[in-house]
Amino acid sequence: MTETTLTATRVGDEYAAQLAEFSDEYAEIHRLRAALDAREARLLARSAAYADAFADATVPAIFPPAERQALSRRSTCAALAMATRTPERTVQRATNDAERLVNEAPAVLESLEAGRISARHAQTIIDQLGDVPTAGRAVFLEAVLPAAEQLTNANLRRRARVLREGLHPESITARATRSEADRRVEFEPAADGMAWVHSFTTAPIAQGISERVEAAAAESRQAGDSRTCGQLQADALAALALTGVTPEDVMSSPVVPHPIEVQEHITPTVQITVPALTMAGVSTPRPRSTDTGRSTPRPPRASR
Repeated sequence: MTETTLTATRVGDEYAAQLAEFSDEYAEIHRLRAALDAREARLLARSAAYADAFADATVPAIFPPAERQALSRRSTCAALAMATRTPERTVQRATNDAERLVNEAPAVLESLEAGRISARHAQTIIDQLGDVPTAGRAVFLEAVLPAAEQLTNANLRRRARVLREGLHPESITARATRSEADRRVEFEPAADGMAWVHSFTTAPIAQGISERVEAAAAESRQAGDSRTCGQLQADALAALALTGVTPEDVMSSPVVPHPIEVQEHITPTVQITVPALTMAGVSTPRPRSTDTGRSTPRPPRASR
């Protein structure tokens, strides 16, 4: 064996050893992160149980029991949100997921705690578990957890969906009809003067909206518009929602209006934010006037 070959072999061995070291440390970081995620889930579930236990003692009896519990939970989530500079709604959603993980899927929580799955795997399982009938949940968890410990999250999502469908006694048509009653629109503030508008609706309508704004964006791009596809799609949707025109009206013009062109249809509103327990007479009020960014669309002005 020549000296060049020996050198190449030695370099290759060193490279492989370094990669193995990187891989081991990377895997350890993921295990530690998973353990922390499990710890967080247990804490959030405990905080929810604590809020429920002390709801009657902290919220005046003039409120119905269910409302007292809701106010107590909101107060607890608000405290956690303030401590971490996290939106309160985000904490509320995380708390709901944590309760389901701790109370309905303890084996999944243990796997997360041991680092065998990630928080994303656990979230996928919990999301699918909510649509499995109570009688089939044990079977679902027994089948899905070993898969979660072997698959990527994307592959797990597909496997979990198949398992859930096989265990559900109702057809997808019946479930879709029932779920349609939950359709809604939610406003979520974001950083730097931005915000999200989430529309929860039927899949055909969501697909139709998506295709309409994509088509409008593509038409505008072909007409020479320099905005990105994402910007054009957002602007097309804003034009439809705020000016009240139909998709055909937007498609009749190849250029999508800019945000400044539709902002004249916004009527700003101001709201006073008061903590939930302050309204209940428990804590000292510290009202703060905030412009929520919410708006009331005005009908479009008639063209002259």
